[in-house]
Amino acid sequence: MLGLIIRRMLQLVLLLLGISFIVFMSMHIAPGDPANIIGGPTATKEDIAGIRENLGLNKPILVQYFDYIKGVIQGDFGFSFQTKESVSEALMSRFPNTLNLAVASIIVAVVIGVTAGIISALKHNSWFDGAATVISLAGISIPNFWLGAILILIFAVNLQWFPVGGLTEPFWTIEGMKQLILPAITLGTGSAAMIARMSRSAMLEVIRADYVRTARAKGVKEKSVVLIHCLRNAMIPVITVIGLNFGFLLGGTIITEQVFAINGVGRLMIESIAARDFPMVQGAVLLVATLFVLVNLVVDLVYAFIDPRISFD
Repeated sequence: MLGLIIRRMLQLVLLLLGISFIVFMSMHIAPGDPANIIGGPTATKEDIAGIRENLGLNKPILVQYFDYIKGVIQGDFGFSFQTKESVSEALMSRFPNTLNLAVASIIVAVVIGVTAGIISALKHNSWFDGAATVISLAGISIPNFWLGAILILIFAVNLQWFPVGGLTEPFWTIEGMKQLILPAITLGTGSAAMIARMSRSAMLEVIRADYVRTARAKGVKEKSVVLIHCLRNAMIPVITVIGLNFGFLLGGTIITEQVFAINGVGRLMIESIAARDFPMVQGAVLLVATLFVLVNLVVDLVYAFIDPRISFD
C-alpha cells in the first residue's frame, strides 16, 4: 500500500507540472491582455506598459512560467491581478462551498443511483427497469443549466420551498440544507444516472453467478443474498464510477455555481478567466487536478476493503 501511495504522489507531481504548463501557455496565448483590463479604457500606453512591468508580463513567457513554478514549490501561488488577494487565501475561502456542494451531490447520486440500479437488476425487464432506463438516459442528457433553471422556477419561485442565492448558512443547519438541496439535485442527476446504469449491469452479472445460485439453494434469505453475496461483489465497478464522478463533481461545479450564485471555486474560475487573472486560474486548476488524483487514490485503497482478493503488490 505504501508503494502505491508513493507512486501516485510521484505521478501527481508530474501530472501537475504538465497541467500547469498547458494552462499557463493557454492563458497567455488566448486573446486579451490583463494589463488592458486592469488599466481600463482610459489608460494610456505608458500606463499599460507600467502595469505589464509590475505584473511581470513583459518577461519572456518561459521565464514567467519558471518563476511561477519556483513560487509554487515554495508554497507561493501568487496574487490575483484583479483583487491583489493571495491566490491560496481566495481558493481556501471558497473551497468549502464547492466541497459541500460536491459531497451533497455525490450523496444524492449514490442514494438514487445505487438504489435504482439494484431494483432494476432484481426486477430485470419489468416496468420499473424500463422506466429507470429511460430516466437514466434523460438524466445523462439534460444539461445542468437547464435543469437548475427549471428547479429554481418550480421550487424556489412558484412553490417557494427552497431559497436560492448562494450557500450563506452552515450546511449542518436546516437552512443550510435547504440551500444545498436544489444545486445538489442539479449537479448529482447526471452522476446518479451513470451510477444507476453501472449498478444495474454489475448486479445483473453477479446475480447469475454460481455462488449466488448456491446460496439460494442452501436456503439463505433473499435479503442476505442481495446485500452480502451480490452487492458486495458488484461494488468494485460501482465504486470506480462513484470515485470518478466525485472527482469530476469537484471540478465540474462551475455551471451549477453560476446558476445558483454559489461563491465557490468554479465561479471564481469563470470570473478569473473572463478577467485574464492568470495566477487565480492556474491556482484553481491545480487545486482541482490535485483533488481529482487524490480521490482516485482513495478509491484504489477502498478496493482492498471491499474485495480482499485485490493486492496492491
